Amino acid sequence: MTAAPLLEVEHLSRSFGRFAALTDVSLRVERGVLSALIGPNGAGKTTFYNVVSGRFPPTRGRVLLDGEDVTGLAAHRLAGRGVARSFQITNVFPNLSVLENVVVPLVLHRGRARRLLRPLARERDLHARAEEVLESVGLLGQAHRPAGTLSYGDKRLVEMAIVLARSPRLVLLDEPTAGMNPEETDRMIALVRRLAEQLGTTFFVTEHDMRVVFGLARHIFVLHQGTLLAEGSPEEIRGDVRVREAYLGVVE
Repeated sequence: MTAAPLLEVEHLSRSFGRFAALTDVSLRVERGVLSALIGPNGAGKTTFYNVVSGRFPPTRGRVLLDGEDVTGLAAHRLAGRGVARSFQITNVFPNLSVLENVVVPLVLHRGRARRLLRPLARERDLHARAEEVLESVGLLGQAHRPAGTLSYGDKRLVEMAIVLARSPRLVLLDEPTAGMNPEETDRMIALVRRLAEQLGTTFFVTEHDMRVVFGLARHIFVLHQGTLLAEGSPEEIRGDVRVREAYLGVVE
């Protein structure tokens, strides 16, 4: 019996009033396969991520996680089932240390919200987990620096550590290299590739930078005007005339 894909959406649609942001989108993300979602501006990528991550319910269609119907579940309930998401805009607590930025969501995730009223230093088991994750993203040496003093690229790595700390099964990375310089971008590409191999976590990336997409993804989905235009390997997507037309020559 063939195992269910880690993520499957069936005939997914989402409308805002009369505007159809997504129309009848069906796709499957296989476990362990680093995949990407691309498309021109306004294609529906962010709406798709918002529906899959539980921020918006779909107007029609289903979302299945590991074969389980999770359609319409709120984001915090999906997080409990192993779905994590990063956002385009950096979202760290600038006055907390790098380590504390990772410990705080762990405290909340493990149902210890009342313990936020006492010093975080007492959460020794969570500190150990936070340090482990910071080491995996290359930030352990900066664990005690205020997060607000880090470079932009390192702040994105803090966000990656926050996402990974809960050991998710599926990570939705929304524009992970947005705002990065070329050196930071290359570092993020290498990191995501390494983490996918070492952790067995399934990463699903949306990106506008085609260099990033083709440097990372083994399978690519293309949205255009809210519908699934194409999917396939990087080589197949590069050679797809419909994709070239949708991007007006951006995909080369």
